[in-house]
Amino acid sequence: MTLIIPAGCRQTKHINASNGSDTVRPIWKGAVTFGLVYIPVKLYAATERRDVKFNYLHSRCHTRIQYRKFCPYCREEVGEDEIVRGYEYEKGRYVVLDEGELENLPGDSARNIALLDFVDLEEIDPIYYDKSYYLAPADGGEKVYALLREALFQSGKVGVARVSIRTKESLAVVRVSGPALLMNTMYYPDEVRPAAHLPELNYRADLHQKEVRMALSLVESLAGPFDPGKYRDERREAVLELIRAKAAGETAVITPPPRPEKVVDLMEALQASIEQVKKERGAQKGAGKTASKKWAKVEPAGDAVHP
Repeated sequence: MTLIIPAGCRQTKHINASNGSDTVRPIWKGAVTFGLVYIPVKLYAATERRDVKFNYLHSRCHTRIQYRKFCPYCREEVGEDEIVRGYEYEKGRYVVLDEGELENLPGDSARNIALLDFVDLEEIDPIYYDKSYYLAPADGGEKVYALLREALFQSGKVGVARVSIRTKESLAVVRVSGPALLMNTMYYPDEVRPAAHLPELNYRADLHQKEVRMALSLVESLAGPFDPGKYRDERREAVLELIRAKAAGETAVITPPPRPEKVVDLMEALQASIEQVKKERGAQKGAGKTASKKWAKVEPAGDAVHP
């Protein structure tokens, strides 16, 4: 693996394992509703990926590869304002929907997290969970927010909700997480694949009680409270250590600056055009003179007068 440093940039001495940012901004504003209670809230992403991110480069010159949105029919690059959503209902045939039509569909414009039921958290299989978000009270909603949090905390229940974020409607679970309310979006039941569809599960195994007791003993020996801080992404740490070693060993390569595109000057283009026309006309005049001399040597037809 080769470390690439863009031209004109100084080599960074410290390589941080975090690709995230300390700046937190709400990604959605709406309200939590249950019964006649209305709680204005802001939605924040509760998680972030800390993967080591690589750019794809051309192996020959180490220039970053571009990804363009290109129309093969018009043979041109397409801008964001020229792209629409299409659903292929038959091969090569599409129904086109614009953003306005999707935003005006029932439920999507409500911008509410509607609590439908309150259940025990243990009743929900984690396979249904998708993404996690923090809910924070918006202006004027602090007291009602605190009231909902306290009711969930003392009851030990979680709220099952329906929420629309952007153009997607999801099930969700609202629960207490420390001082905050946490919302997990969920898959609908028809989006979860049943394990019964796996052919490998159609097996038969005869277990002896002694084997079961030994397996239980192994589980109990490794049992303990869940401490997320004890687990590390060892693969990511190894990749970062390799990057640090290569950077310290000065084995990085420099990305060449982009080649400047030739800018066509209008005056230069006009001058070149004039010179080209002169050459073409000069060639035509030269051809005309040659033809005149050729025809001058030919005697006129008819009776000739000789001395």
